[in-house]
Amino acid sequence: MKKRQHLIALLTNNDDDIYCFRKELIENIIDAGYEMLISCPDGEKFELMKHIEYRYDNPEIDRRGTNIVADFKLFLHYFRLFVKNKPSVVLTYTAKPNVYAGIAAYLLGIPCISNVTGFGSVLNASGFKQKIIMSLFRFAFRRSTCVMFQNSTNMKLAEESGMVKGEHKLIPGSGVNTERYPLQPYPDGGNGKDGEKIVFNYIGRIMHDKGVDDYIEAAKRIKAEYPDTEFNMLGFIEPTEKKYYESELYDLEEKDIIRYRGSLKDVKPFIAASHATIHPSTYGEGMSNVLLESASSGRPIISTDNPGCMETFVDGETGFIYHGGDVDALCEQIKKFLALPNEERKAMGEKGREYIKNNFSRDIVIKAYLEKINSLCK
Repeated sequence: MKKRQHLIALLTNNDDDIYCFRKELIENIIDAGYEMLISCPDGEKFELMKHIEYRYDNPEIDRRGTNIVADFKLFLHYFRLFVKNKPSVVLTYTAKPNVYAGIAAYLLGIPCISNVTGFGSVLNASGFKQKIIMSLFRFAFRRSTCVMFQNSTNMKLAEESGMVKGEHKLIPGSGVNTERYPLQPYPDGGNGKDGEKIVFNYIGRIMHDKGVDDYIEAAKRIKAEYPDTEFNMLGFIEPTEKKYYESELYDLEEKDIIRYRGSLKDVKPFIAASHATIHPSTYGEGMSNVLLESASSGRPIISTDNPGCMETFVDGETGFIYHGGDVDALCEQIKKFLALPNEERKAMGEKGREYIKNNFSRDIVIKAYLEKINSLCK
C-alpha cells in the first residue's frame, strides 16, 4: 500500500496574502513532497495560481467583524475541514485563522505553526475590545506548536504578556522575492519646482490606521509649495471606511492633489515610475510588504518609526524616518528628499535593494518553515 503523503494546510483571510506573500512557500512545500490544502476566501489572484496543484477550501470570513455567531461558525468550519482532510501540520496567518483554526488544530492534536502578521487595529482599539481580542490571541498562541513573529516589538509584547509559552521565533516578515521585484531603472527628476515631476506612492489599504489622513494632508502642503510633485494612492478602500474616503478621494482628484489609482493586480509599473514610497502607517504591522517590495525595486522609503516599518530601511541611507502621526515631520522628510540631487536618490534606492537582499529575502522565511515542517512530519 502506498504511504500517504503528508498534507500541509495553509489558512489565511485574503487571496492577496496567498499570491503575493505565500506563493513561493507553497511551491517549495509541494516541491519537498508534501500535498497542500489552501483555505482562503476566493479572489481573482487564484487565477494566477492555476499551475499549482492543491486542494482548495473557500471559507466565509468577515475580517473585521465582531459577530460572535459568525466567528463560531468559522471555528466549526475549520474543525470540520481538519477532520475531513487530516492535515499533518496547519499553518495559520492573519487574525481569525490564527485564533479559530489554531484552536481547532489544538483540539484535534494537529501541530500548528502560527504567524503573527501584526496585531492590526487591535493595538489602537478601545480597552475592553482590545482586552478580549488579545485574550483570544493568548489562548490560541499558547497552544500553538510554534509561533513565528515578523518583528521584534510584537514578539516582545507577546512574551511580556504571556501570549506565548512554547517555541517561538523571529523571521524577516514574509520576506520578499527579489527576483519578482527586481531593481528598476530610476526615473529622471528635479526638485519639485522646475518642471520635472517627482512621484510619490502610497500603496496599501485606504484606512485611517494606515496613516492615509497624514499622507493626504502632507500632499496638500507639499503640492502648494512644490507643484511638480505627484502623490499616488494605490489600494482598495477598507469597506468600513468607504463612505468617508470615497468622496474625499474624488474631491482630491478634482483638485489635482491626489491621484487615486484604485486596487491594482500589479503595482510594479507604478513603483517603477516613482521616486519614493511613503508609508505613514501607525497600524499594528507585522512587517510592511509594501516597503520590502519598494526597497527591493530600488526605491527610497519615507516611513514611520512604527514597528514593522522602521526595520525595512536605514534612516539617512536608504530612506527617511519620522514619528508616526506627526504630519509636520513627514513634510520635513519629504522636503529633505526633494532637496537631494536625483543621483543621490538613485543611490539610496540601490543601497536599499542590497539591504533587502541581505536581510529580508523570502528564501530565509521558506527555509525556516520547511525546517519546522520537516521536523514535525518525521
